[in-house]
Amino acid sequence: MTSPLFDSVPGFDQPIAVLKHCHDKIRKQLTTLQNLLGHLAQHGNTADAQQAAKAVLQYFNKAAHLHHDDEEQDLMPMLQATATGDDAALLSTLVPEILADHQRMDQAWLTLRPELDAIAAGTGTQLAAEGVAAYVAAYQAHMSKEEGHLAPMAKRLFSAQQMERLGTAMQRRRGIAPDAPEVPAAPDAAAVLAAMRTDYVQSSLNETDVLADPIAQFQKWFAEAVNAQVMEPNAMDLSTVSVEGKPSSRIVLIKQFDERGFTWYTNYHSDKGQQLEHNPNAALLFFWRELERQVRIEGTVVKTTAAESDEYFNVRPVQSRLSAIASQQSAPIDSRAALESNYAAVAAAVGDAQPPRPAHWGGYRLQAERIEFWQGRRSRFHDRIVFTRDADGQWSMQRLQP
Repeated sequence: MTSPLFDSVPGFDQPIAVLKHCHDKIRKQLTTLQNLLGHLAQHGNTADAQQAAKAVLQYFNKAAHLHHDDEEQDLMPMLQATATGDDAALLSTLVPEILADHQRMDQAWLTLRPELDAIAAGTGTQLAAEGVAAYVAAYQAHMSKEEGHLAPMAKRLFSAQQMERLGTAMQRRRGIAPDAPEVPAAPDAAAVLAAMRTDYVQSSLNETDVLADPIAQFQKWFAEAVNAQVMEPNAMDLSTVSVEGKPSSRIVLIKQFDERGFTWYTNYHSDKGQQLEHNPNAALLFFWRELERQVRIEGTVVKTTAAESDEYFNVRPVQSRLSAIASQQSAPIDSRAALESNYAAVAAAVGDAQPPRPAHWGGYRLQAERIEFWQGRRSRFHDRIVFTRDADGQWSMQRLQP
């Protein structure tokens, strides 16, 4: 068998192959880092050493973080939503390990980077051998876990649609627009907009289908949304009202729901935090397009306990924790560069320690008073079942006209 003339780069229609290709590039940069260590000891800081340091810095300052985000934000959540049985049990152990690996590697990189910066600039010659060895060993062990477990599981479990979704997310993260078919010239925009409609045909919702407890009914629908591979089934629209009485909405992610209410986490000093401080009445909206369903939830909002906020904060990826500390959410800032500078300053100050939860960051819980389940039907004749909490805390159910 002859060798290929060049290394082919997989397309994003093969996202697992792209991840493996990223690993191959990481291994090359790790080899460059090890070679640089020997070169410095033998030849000092030459032009070649500076070029090698610049190459390593460029990759691990930028591209490596994209690879980590691919795993944390897309690959592993998609696997967790799909896997069952032994696969799910393996992920329950493996995912926390991989997140911890990312944190350890990020912390190790913060130690190596200043030394590499000095070498690249021609002002330094020191590169800690122990630091390089630890960094290389951590990355190699980490990639072995992913190639031995995550990649084969994804190939085995993911549908073609899921692979496409993963590849598209990876492209967008890198600023690459997914290929789209050529679109012919559109007719009058107003006429097209007026004619847009979808006839919902998938299901129906009868009073006999609905569980007596709306929280249990929500749990049932949420599980069905996850099993149907709905895009971000945990995404919900949160609507609040300003002190001037003006409503505003934004997408947040639900992190817990039970009989106490529906919980998310954010900066208490943000616009939504200030609005909730003035007026605790709020509304949530889930829209699961693939199932032609929406759930509307209204109620009053309270803060979670400090212990609950600490517990969730401490399981977030370390980069997300540093971002929460560095960002004064909703406040103006001069530039992206200033924002990145704030982040770097926080990361340097925290060092190897666990980032503490800032007092202004924590959870909110909407205590539901009204929950409406909406199932799309033909000809806009939709099914709407609403639950309202009575004065005694019990739920009453009623059908609404579409």
